[in-house]
Parts: sequence; C-alpha cells; structure tokens
Amino acid sequence: MKVTIIGAGIGGLTLAIALQQKGIEVEIFEATPEFKKVGAGIALAINAMQVYQRLGLAQKLEASGNCLDTMAITDAALNILAENGMAYFKSHYSLNNVAIHRATLHRILLAQLPKVPLHLNKKLKTLKEHKEGVDLEFWDGTTHRADLVIGADGIHSGVRQAIFPKIQERMAKQVCWRGVVSHDLGDEKRNLMREAWGGDRRFGIVPIEDKQIYWFACISYQNNADEFTNTDIAPLFSKFAPLVQELIKKTPKDKIITAELSDLEILKTWHKGRVCLVGDAAHATTPNMGQGANQAIESAWVLADCLTSQKDYTNAFDAYQKIRQNKASQIIKTSWQIGKLAHVKNPLLVTFRNAAMRMTPESVGRKQLEKIFELDY
Repeated sequence: MKVTIIGAGIGGLTLAIALQQKGIEVEIFEATPEFKKVGAGIALAINAMQVYQRLGLAQKLEASGNCLDTMAITDAALNILAENGMAYFKSHYSLNNVAIHRATLHRILLAQLPKVPLHLNKKLKTLKEHKEGVDLEFWDGTTHRADLVIGADGIHSGVRQAIFPKIQERMAKQVCWRGVVSHDLGDEKRNLMREAWGGDRRFGIVPIEDKQIYWFACISYQNNADEFTNTDIAPLFSKFAPLVQELIKKTPKDKIITAELSDLEILKTWHKGRVCLVGDAAHATTPNMGQGANQAIESAWVLADCLTSQKDYTNAFDAYQKIRQNKASQIIKTSWQIGKLAHVKNPLLVTFRNAAMRMTPESVGRKQLEKIFELDY
C-alpha cells in the first residue's frame, strides 16, 4: 500500500514523516512550484511538541526556535490582563512551547524526507475513485493513480471539494496582517508571547529565532475585507503601545501577509472511500488559540498510527476520526468564541471584560491548557 498525500504543508510533511518511520510507502504532490522562505511565525505548543518528540525532532526544533516561558493577554498599552506561565508544563512534559519561523520548520521537516517522492507544481484538478484506486488529474495536464489519497491541502482543499462539495467556509469578519521583523526585545521579554486586545482590533508579539519577531495584527470589518485593501496598517494601531508601531513600521510592506480569518463548519465525517482529510482540510480553525497547525500535527500522527495498526483503510480512517474529531471540534468552537471576545468594541464591555480577566485565577487558564496539551493516544 502506498499513501499519496496532497499538500506539502506542516500537516502533510508531518504525516509523511510518521508514515515513513512506520514503514509505509508515501509520496507527496504539492501545488506550489517551488518552496521559498516566506510566511510568518508559528507557535508549536506542547501537544505538537509531544508528537515531534515521538518523531525524534523535538530537540532540533527547540534548538532552531525560541522557547516561550509565558503567554499573556494584555491591553493595548501592553499591561497584562491574564497570563499563563509554562514552567508547570515544561516540568510535566520535559518539553517547551517553541516559537519558530514557519519556513524554518518546513525546512526541518523536508530534510527528514530525502527519499520520499515530492512532486511540485501539481495543483489538483479532479479526483475520481474506482475499484482499482483513485485517479488524480492536475492542472498541468498530468494524471496519477493512487491507492489511498490524503488531503492535506488546507482550508481551501481541492480534495475536500471533490468528496464533500457542500462544505462551507465560515468568515470571521476579521482581516489579519502578519509579518516577521528583526528586533531585540532584550532578555526580559525574549521568552514572552503577548497578544494585546484593544477594542475591535488586536496585536500579537511572538519572539522567534535569531532576535526575530513574528507579529500579527487583526481588525474587524463591517461589510467586507475590501474596506482595508491597500491600507497603511500603523495608523490603525495608533492607540497601542509604541512597540506595536515600531514593529509594523520596520517591516517592509511587500513582506507583510494579508488574509481574512475563517474556519470550516464542523464536518460530520473526514473521509470517503479511499480518500481522507487531515489538518485544515478537515478541521480548519481560526488562529485565536494558536492551535491550527498544532491540531494538524496531532491529526497527522494519529492518522499514521491508525493506518499502521488497523487491518484496512476503512477501519483506519474510522479510528482516526473517532480519536481526533471531538478535540478538534472543541478547538474550533472555543477559538471562534475567543475571536469574538477579543474584538468587543463597546468601551463599557471592554472595561468589564478586562476587569474580569484580571480577576480570573491563573489556575483557570492552566486547566484549559492541560486539556489542549494532553494526548490521550
């Protein structure tokens, strides 16, 4: 049996590594013509780091990124409203939360797959299943027959569209800008991840490797995202701390990534016949909990394990979904709610929200993180 993965993102490559280590033949088809050092940062939480520990990559990732000791929600002036220290989890799991440039993570994952066939510039056009397998047609005119197909091609998945064409994307009515810039925060703030909430907008500051800062800026729109087309970002955050302005202005405009935030309606099933979905193709979430890629990494491990332990692919796909669906769905729901809470605009509600967050014991946040970090497989 050979597994054909559509998509060479974080989830697809993690799945390929896990399958390779378990002795299953794998191949990858990727729509991108070439890999460039683009993208922003990513926070690998302890749940994902446990997967990478099982794959023998945790130490390499910790050495290549920046270990986060504290995660904090602040007001626009960067005064802390709520924070969670990572010392307890670091001690419990002997692992760190690691902030890393997405391109660095991608390079490390690719390096584990020197013998896996990787076909670039292969954007999926059609997918047809029959008794002998699955026939794939790509936009460059080429075709390929596969035994099993795994769609790891993101929220706009062509694989999902082929098997579940009625699934809809849900727009959060928020625009997000992302960038990476060189900036020295000093040792005191080097291991602190902050997200500043200010009315209908927020700003995240995540130190990654080599004194690089990954930042993100989100703002709500009224009717459509075109309201912020070609917008100068810095004035939108003029009421935030001076550091926010500095990070935005130091980032070349052509290096800033712009996207609308969205997720998927919760899928009742993640597979059909010889085709199965993983990561954002199955359970895309808004990024408000920083768990999108982390959940993809979890799903990649579980799917690989099920394909190894089950007698046939149908049982494997069923077992994979049974293990992963509840947690992934809960992340989607909670992340959506946090996104709405973070963008409360009414000043009185903002004051009430901030006061409530200041009074909430850190133990409440720790319990939430315990559920997210725990792997029950």
